[in-house]
Amino acid sequence: MLIYVCVSTHGYGHAARQAAVLIQLHRLQPDWQLVISSSVDETFLALVLRHVPVSRRTVRWDVGMLQADALGVDQQATLQALQQLENALPQLVQREVDWIREQDSQCVVLADIPPAAAQLARQLDAPLVWMGNFGWDEIYAPLGGAFVDWANQATAAYQSGALLLRCPLSLPMNWSLPEQALGLVSADPEALPLDLERRLRADGRTKVLVGFGGLGYSLQSDLFKRWPQHLFLMPAPKDSRQLEQLGQIANVLLLPETIRFLDVMPFCERLLGKPGFSSFCEAMSCGVALHVVERQGFAEASVLMDGLRSHSDHRILSRQSLESGEWKLDQPLEPAAGSPLSAGGATQAAEAIRLVAINTVKQG
Repeated sequence: MLIYVCVSTHGYGHAARQAAVLIQLHRLQPDWQLVISSSVDETFLALVLRHVPVSRRTVRWDVGMLQADALGVDQQATLQALQQLENALPQLVQREVDWIREQDSQCVVLADIPPAAAQLARQLDAPLVWMGNFGWDEIYAPLGGAFVDWANQATAAYQSGALLLRCPLSLPMNWSLPEQALGLVSADPEALPLDLERRLRADGRTKVLVGFGGLGYSLQSDLFKRWPQHLFLMPAPKDSRQLEQLGQIANVLLLPETIRFLDVMPFCERLLGKPGFSSFCEAMSCGVALHVVERQGFAEASVLMDGLRSHSDHRILSRQSLESGEWKLDQPLEPAAGSPLSAGGATQAAEAIRLVAINTVKQG
């Protein structure tokens, strides 16, 4: 059996949650061939899939929304990229069809959540499982204009499939498919290097994880000095000047790229970042409170923020507050309006995919 996973290129969150699913699927079926197909940064994929034998295929399956920065989108550039991808897709799909057929295995296509996966599954005559908390139709439609046609095309693609695995914190995704609701989708934290763990345990300051996804977000280094009672953990920036500036600040600890955010969460009290599905799931699973910056122009953000208010202790910041250092880390958290979300979504998804695959074998 070959499980071929088409992963959105939009950010790291789609790849992070599929890595969590593939970890569980490998535990259930260690003999199956797992393939992840995406153009997400190879370094990140290697980090989140480091313990799972997964073949890689470099394919850009979708555009999503091109981002001006971690908090804003570029609509015109997105439209141009959508047309470019549309022109390239027939050749890309055929290449992947040929490769999959060469593996001489029965195949299930799992998509998170590029519409073009429907073309691949159709040409392979393979079952198609969608997994996500939104579709690109729901992101494009509210933008109007030229985006409406792209939204309609996406909806038509999403309506073909065997199953929708609905993640929590989701938009409607009314695609007339059988579906299964999932709990929080997250991998499990792993042990840190002993020297880093000892350092974190010995430091009595309140620990705050700072993360803004794959693009990152450049904050003025002096802002961290406003919070001397807090230790900020964050990835080392790629810009050498920022790296030098942050490295000189006593309450900033730069994490090497070999450390997942998830692995330091058990040592942190709060996370400062943007609305993001995987970061929300990981933080909620670890009991980390969220200080989240409002984001405009992206429909998923509103449902994530509604879910945050309902299911997690939190603080909500404006972009102005973020950039001025008014992070409210000294203020009590706003309590969740409802109960916490259940965990175990990655295992639930893996079991559902396994069942689809087994039924495929029986029918074959």
